[in-house]
Amino acid sequence: MTVEVSVILPTMNEEDAVKIIIPQIKETLERLGVSYEIIVVDKSTDATPKIAAELGARVIRQKRRGYGDAYIEGFKVARGKYIVMLDPDGSYDPREIPKLLEPLLKDEADFVIGTRLKGMIEPGAMPWLHRYIGNPLLTKVLNLFFKAGVSDAHCGFRAIKKEALQRLPLKCRGMEFASEMVIEAAKAGLKIREVPITYRPRIGESKLSSFRDGWRHLRLMLLYSPSHLFLLPGLFLMITGIVLLAYASNTDPLRVHTMILGSLLTIVGFQVINFGISGKVYAVREGLDKPDKITKFFMRYSILEEGLMFGGILFIAGLTLGIRIFLKWRALGYGELFEIRSAIIVLTLIAMSIQLIFFSFFVSSLMLKEEFE
Repeated sequence: MTVEVSVILPTMNEEDAVKIIIPQIKETLERLGVSYEIIVVDKSTDATPKIAAELGARVIRQKRRGYGDAYIEGFKVARGKYIVMLDPDGSYDPREIPKLLEPLLKDEADFVIGTRLKGMIEPGAMPWLHRYIGNPLLTKVLNLFFKAGVSDAHCGFRAIKKEALQRLPLKCRGMEFASEMVIEAAKAGLKIREVPITYRPRIGESKLSSFRDGWRHLRLMLLYSPSHLFLLPGLFLMITGIVLLAYASNTDPLRVHTMILGSLLTIVGFQVINFGISGKVYAVREGLDKPDKITKFFMRYSILEEGLMFGGILFIAGLTLGIRIFLKWRALGYGELFEIRSAIIVLTLIAMSIQLIFFSFFVSSLMLKEEFE
């Protein structure tokens, strides 16, 4: 029989909740008049899988652990044209499933996310830290990095077309899966729609860890965005360093410490930028991201030769200045020589030249496979 809607429930010791949630799902979908299946992906040590099976759900025993892993396993066996994701702890009302399915059925969206922050949050359902700091802050970061345009990126009540789901290379096995799915949907250009929902106190004990899970979401977003993790901080450090170098080199000789700091920031910033560009090239090369102007420039065949040339120019400039200082020192009979500022410039140029040369080799090595294909 053709299945129109697959409802996936990731469960771990939710025997009290599934007794309530599964009958509500069945009643809702039968009233909606669609064919459906309920898939329970379970990692329980209690009677959850037995109860779910008795209530008519298809139970898949989860081999590994993790919120994301449960959904990834559920997606593999789901047969429905539309897939509903629902936490089985009673915090989401299954009777609101039609609200999420409606935009999909009308072809107004590919991916629908419930929004608790624009809906109704019942007393005791969400801690103030999550409601006013955690969720809004992480959602703002996600929107800033990936332009998703959502208000509640971590809501676990979602619906998506199966054809759209198949376009998302989902890999995360933990709680950060919720962010990954929104990020990949935005990158894939899916039509995303939000629907206000009701959020209720969960049945049973919460398994969330506020700071650990929050960090996992932030960690994922940073790793998914080399521009924000590497390029922008690197540019800031490098520009600040160059400004300090320029300022200290034309002022009181006693400001040598300012020059040292400027040199350090310039070198570190330049290295961080190299990391960022390498990360972007790698992501494009592995199919994790689409090429932009930066990656297209650094993925050219001639980038190695160009990098060696500019690195060589920096090295020669530093070496020439260094030789000038040495000759001056020799002329003074190898005695005291106060050329500290010039020496700092020499070391800065030579360090950056070496970084640029090896960066050029590294980026080119990432492209070896493409060159031989």
